[in-house]
Amino acid sequence: MTVFTFHLAKTTLGTAASALYRPPTGLDVAGLRHAECMTRMTLGAPILSAARMQLRQLSMFAAWESHDAIDAFLDRTSLGRAFAAGWHVRMEFQRRWGHVSEFDELADSFGEQDAAGPVVAVTLARMRLTQVPRFIRWGKPVEELVRDHPGATFAMAAMRLPRTVSTFSVWTSQREMLDMVRGHSDVPRPERHAAAMAERQRKDFHFEFTTLRFRPIAEYGSWEGRTRIVPS
Repeated sequence: MTVFTFHLAKTTLGTAASALYRPPTGLDVAGLRHAECMTRMTLGAPILSAARMQLRQLSMFAAWESHDAIDAFLDRTSLGRAFAAGWHVRMEFQRRWGHVSEFDELADSFGEQDAAGPVVAVTLARMRLTQVPRFIRWGKPVEELVRDHPGATFAMAAMRLPRTVSTFSVWTSQREMLDMVRGHSDVPRPERHAAAMAERQRKDFHFEFTTLRFRPIAEYGSWEGRTRIVPS
């Protein structure tokens, strides 16, 4: 069974630049199927601000053949040791919507899904550069919605220039997340996500885009003093 991970680490500019320029692959890391390395962004931050692209805060979303492969990466590689000093969550795939070529082998849905159980959502997109202004206009209100939502225990964005953007969020329950997506949450302007998706359907911001949903298996380490980011 494929195991997915999402990692966060505070590191040096050199380590971050190396990971962005040449992300790890299965050719140099045994058991790694695919990895996306990105720098962290604060959801809702001003576009021209240090919080928008935090070069010393590195994230990695990855698919692995086994837990043993993850452990070996964290223990035996320099990039892995940098991530081992931060925080990561291990996850089991549940649902895919949309298309990004590196994850097209995933089924649309896998296994039973508990509406009351915690869930992790990852979006991954390859931008159409001409659509970046539209994407910012429609996407920033959605960032603020997710950032401030009471059902999200953690939420962030990430990017790898020039085209890759991603979001990562942890939810107390699948029901809370789906209510947010559909515009049914009891929060101010709950329709922001649904409106942005309708605009994307009218004219796509991306040439590839997928939303992936996961069941969290376990989390390791801490992030900015926080542990137990994933609800029990």
